Amino acid sequence: MTPSRVDAGWDLSFLRVGALVTGAVALVAALVTGLLAGWEDALGVVLGAVIVTAFFVASGVVIAWAGRIDDTFTLPAALGMFFVKAVVLFAVLTALPEEGWLDRRTLAWAVVAGALLWSAVQLRWVWTRQIYYVSPPTPPTVAPPAPRDQESPEQRG
Repeated sequence: MTPSRVDAGWDLSFLRVGALVTGAVALVAALVTGLLAGWEDALGVVLGAVIVTAFFVASGVVIAWAGRIDDTFTLPAALGMFFVKAVVLFAVLTALPEEGWLDRRTLAWAVVAGALLWSAVQLRWVWTRQIYYVSPPTPPTVAPPAPRDQESPEQRG
């Protein structure tokens, strides 16, 4: 196992972009859902967006933490977080009453739509970022020109 690698390039800036995109889409979707299906369903859309955002943030932080320790820990961390999120989502959906104030089906579909949206944000983020697979080389340094007063007598003319 390699020692802790603080210099690893784990960039979590996609979390901010994903949260902003999810917030904007959830706002529009909640307004449309509220007008068409009722405000209880709109609340399900908002709660679904919050759940998905929390899940992706938690996964991103845990995977980045694992990757800073050693690259071989990222896959187990990702799979472990997937399992934990599935269990938590199952617990949340089953804890809600079937005929309660919050429609479980709307919440579940909002989670599915949010997960697809977050996946699209992550894909776009990866495809448009300049990611180095190895550290880039140090740019060459050019020696500054010698000052005029240090020129040799032959150079002065």
